[in-house]
Formats: sequence, C-alpha cells, structure tokens
Amino acid sequence: MIVTETLKIIKQRRSIRSFKDEQIKEEELQAVLEAGLYAPNAGDQAWHFTVIQNQEVLDRLNLAAKEVAAQMDFEHLRALGNNEKFNCLYGAPTLIIVSGNEQAPIPLEADCAAATQNLLLAAESLGLGSCWIFFVLLAFNAPQGSELRKLLKIPGGYKPYTSVALGYKKAAAVQAPDRKPNLITYIR
Repeated sequence: MIVTETLKIIKQRRSIRSFKDEQIKEEELQAVLEAGLYAPNAGDQAWHFTVIQNQEVLDRLNLAAKEVAAQMDFEHLRALGNNEKFNCLYGAPTLIIVSGNEQAPIPLEADCAAATQNLLLAAESLGLGSCWIFFVLLAFNAPQGSELRKLLKIPGGYKPYTSVALGYKKAAAVQAPDRKPNLITYIR
C-alpha cells in the first residue's frame, strides 16, 4: 500500500471537540489560512475567510446559534439549543468562517467545502485540533444575524457556508474507525 505524509494526515485527522484554553500561534494560523487559499476552486476564488479570536464574539455567536436551534423542528438541534452547557465551538479559541460570493457563477458550496478541507488538513499537519462546525452558522439566521455579519466584517454579497474551530487538542485524537464496506464501485 502506498503511504505518504499527506495520506497519513488525511487518515489520522479527526474532529476535535475538546480544546485547551491557549490561543494558537500566529504563524500556525497563517499557515492554516494559506492552505485554505490554495484549495481547488472554480477559478474565481470567490471565498472570504473571517478569523475570530475574540472570546466575547465567540460567545455571542454560540448564544445566537443556540437561540435559533432552540426554535427548530429538528429535535436534536432543538435539544442542543436548549442545553445551557452546550457550546457549539467546544471551547476552541479560534473560529474561521468561510463565506462565499453569492454572485459567483458556480455553486460556491463546493469551493467553500474544498477550502474548509484544506484548513482542516493543514491544522492536523501542524498538530492542531480542528472541527468542521455547521451549528454556529445558525447564528446568521438569528434576529441579530445582520448585525453579526457587520461585526464580523463579512463582505456584502457573501454568505457564510462553513466554519472551522481551531485550537490545541486537550487529549490525543482517537484512532479512526474502519471505513464502511461497499462504498466504492469500479467500472473498468
């Protein structure tokens, strides 16, 4: 079997939901962001990264997202929204929101997802913990959603599509479980 450093990083990356209080180093942040910028895209690089390291703002996003989730029909999200102890960022000291230009001619969800995957893999290669977070994006559907966009300086015409929580891992990541069988079909 072929094994390279990149393939090892892909296989060992796990979602981390327990972070140390310590903020990541600036050079680590910049390396992760640069990896995101080099993601494949439809040729327009129509994304924007917003980095949040202000604890008050992170707390505000968490509360706004929970407020929306508490009103949702989906029982699991509603339960999380009503859980006082739940923090959708799991205590991560850094959040990167990946927004896409809604006027781009190609569906931006794919471009933003590719950039997000690069952020996650770069974080793992540096020994950082990371977690792809959807829940926090609910904050932009809260009554204060427009105000949050302004606070975070998300460019006009851009929509937050994905986000990544980053920080130092509190504990070692667990071994990846075996992949499900029958997920590949060959036509040769």
